[in-house]
Amino acid sequence: MKLNELTIKDASGGLRQKKFSVSELVSNFLQAIKEKNSELHAYLEVFDDALDEAKKADEMLGVVNHEERMKLPPLFGIPLAIKDNILIEGKKCTAGSKILENYIASYDATVIRKLKKQGAIFLGKTNLDEFAMGSSTENSAYVSTKNPYDLSRVPGGSSGGSASAVAGNLCIAALGSDTGGSIRQPASFCGIVGLKPTYGIVSRHGLIAMASSLDQIGPMAKSVEDAAILFDAIKGGDEFDSTAVKKESLEIGNWKLEIPERLKGVRIGIPKEYFGAGLDADVKKVIEAVIGKMESSGAIIKEISLPHSEYALPTYYIVVPSEISANLARFDGIRYGLSAATSYQLSATSLYEVYAKSRAYGFGAEVKRRIMLGTYTLSAGYYDAYYVKAQKVRRLIRQDFEHALNATDVILGPTAPTPAFCFGEKADNPLQMYLADIYTVAANLAGVPAISIPAGFVEREGKKLPVGLQLAGKWFEEGKLLGIAKAAEII
Repeated sequence: MKLNELTIKDASGGLRQKKFSVSELVSNFLQAIKEKNSELHAYLEVFDDALDEAKKADEMLGVVNHEERMKLPPLFGIPLAIKDNILIEGKKCTAGSKILENYIASYDATVIRKLKKQGAIFLGKTNLDEFAMGSSTENSAYVSTKNPYDLSRVPGGSSGGSASAVAGNLCIAALGSDTGGSIRQPASFCGIVGLKPTYGIVSRHGLIAMASSLDQIGPMAKSVEDAAILFDAIKGGDEFDSTAVKKESLEIGNWKLEIPERLKGVRIGIPKEYFGAGLDADVKKVIEAVIGKMESSGAIIKEISLPHSEYALPTYYIVVPSEISANLARFDGIRYGLSAATSYQLSATSLYEVYAKSRAYGFGAEVKRRIMLGTYTLSAGYYDAYYVKAQKVRRLIRQDFEHALNATDVILGPTAPTPAFCFGEKADNPLQMYLADIYTVAANLAGVPAISIPAGFVEREGKKLPVGLQLAGKWFEEGKLLGIAKAAEII
């Protein structure tokens, strides 16, 4: 196996056993990026200091004995990719938008600070839908990322760049962000593992906000075990994020993988609402085949109901634009980012023109659409009719999960209704694009942890395309969820 095809576990073991150096490992990835990124467009920027950081890591390894080497953190020397809406001090952070084209981060996101403490190496920043708004990475202001399984198809979104980089072996693992499925749906399309943790278990400090009550940073990796390693490194309370859980109120530092014996006795709930007419027939067969294997391995399969699931998508597309309207008001051409006041091309002559021209030029069509929708739903005449009602339905959706997870260990369903679709197939139809997240948005609305793992393949136009299976668990029970996912991964 080539070095750039290793998992975190294998690469970490190889470094400790001196099978290869950090420099050799990073060099292999940089060479792979040089050869393939012009085709996949997974990265927006590749860091020219990655090899320098690798050499520093090798120097450290050179002065420690075997015992100390074995005690190093699991991510020491591991090359990672970071979605370009997560801040790294001194590096560009564009959020896939023209309005932040030249923005340089002045501090590290909390997750980055934690990864640096472990000694991880950052290869670069990955592409995304602008401000994480999209399901295909076609909304990036810069370039459309491609799916490594079929270059004519999308990698999913909004974390499509991270998914493509992991699947294309251009990094060992990556960080993405998930507001309504933006880690899990691209993980499904690209045949990798993607975890959306419980809301609040990972700090959002340093993540450029889209919808603050739903956004969550999470790992994207080649295996469940790798996702668990990365999750373990970034989890925990944070004084900079008031929505992050406090360590004293939850012993998340003692979490561990709870891997059941061949899934024996594990109660798996199958929502009848997730297997209706909107699910692709071939995807349904793949998921049902996995359910059959799980049952043969000792799992207890139970049909359940999530009665308000049909309202999850419309609820999501009221709550999210409302929060977007508020969060993106800060991009006004005055404080940071693109400014019409200093742009010769835009030449604003009044304060109003600074606002109007900066935002008109800096934001793309999907961002403008959501800002306008959100401003409308928050307006005095419609706030109660739309926003307040959506929040009430959101509570009902959370209660559905509460009832279902009291009777089961995990909820199982497809991650996405179809395999990866072709470029342009849904670009002109926003509603069809939004439906790509129909099975993922409810987990964000409820705040529960959910993971997508590879379930199999379907054939389209002579090519095999990955299908993802989604598992959702109880709040803060990532250990159990990842353990069940790991057991399911190997059946």
